[in-house]
Amino acid sequence: MSDQLVEAPRSRTGLYVVVGVVVLAVVAAVAFFALRGGDDEDTVVIGVVDASEPYWDTYVDAAADEGITVELKNFADYTQPNPALSEGDLDLNQFQHIVYLAGYNVDADEDLVPIGATAIYPLALYSTQFDSVEDIPDGSTVAVPNDDSNLARGLLVLQSAGLITLEGGGSIYSTLDEIDEEASRVKVTALDANLTPTSLPDVAAAIINNDFVEDAGLTFEDAIAQDDPEDPNALPYVNIFAARAEDQDNETYRKLVEIYQTNEKVQAGVQEASGNTAVLLKTPVADLEESLAQVEEDTRAQQ
Repeated sequence: MSDQLVEAPRSRTGLYVVVGVVVLAVVAAVAFFALRGGDDEDTVVIGVVDASEPYWDTYVDAAADEGITVELKNFADYTQPNPALSEGDLDLNQFQHIVYLAGYNVDADEDLVPIGATAIYPLALYSTQFDSVEDIPDGSTVAVPNDDSNLARGLLVLQSAGLITLEGGGSIYSTLDEIDEEASRVKVTALDANLTPTSLPDVAAAIINNDFVEDAGLTFEDAIAQDDPEDPNALPYVNIFAARAEDQDNETYRKLVEIYQTNEKVQAGVQEASGNTAVLLKTPVADLEESLAQVEEDTRAQQ
């Protein structure tokens, strides 16, 4: 009986030791995740529309080297990543410029914000029938993307190329209704952005977003006209990382922007993917926010 009385405390003490170790392990884990910003930030999900580009693999590896796990979620078209971000299915997205984001925020009554610049990509005109703008016959039809931001930008490209004239000189809000048909050389039709490349056999030329150029069997050098990314008025067309408003100061997310902007292999990959057309940027976030606020205000005034 005495042996049993002695043995019981030893067994209980062993249990206390085990429990103590478990508690210490839990505390250590909690402390670790607190330093990392919390378990929810352990993996950052970023929505993109071009995940097959090799530079994204380079980017994911570069983030991992900094202790950040990135998961890419690819989308088939531009209309999906912003709602997914708003609904919390994504932590960030990177696919759009400020004009597009402003249009979404106003229409959806959302408050997504830019947390860093990536690049500005000239929007260009392509043709499989004509080698220059001058060769396009009067009265021909030219296609442009039909989403509000790229529609206006495409029309401005056509105007600068001498193919159309816009009433009042045009703006980032120009529509087909503002084309002065009598003063223009061509007719314009608006199509979904992913359809403008496939329209080339049926139209004289088409404005094609950079994401769809190579898929159409074209190279960026095939462009016969494009806009000027150095123009000060081009700021609304700077591409950005976007986040929910409550996450705009998230240090992990800001670090991911920094990795994109400063990692030489990532930057080289972005440039290669763009056919050396990208103008890589580190525009101050305050400037991006100011531009977004102005475009949103102007967008509401247009409604």
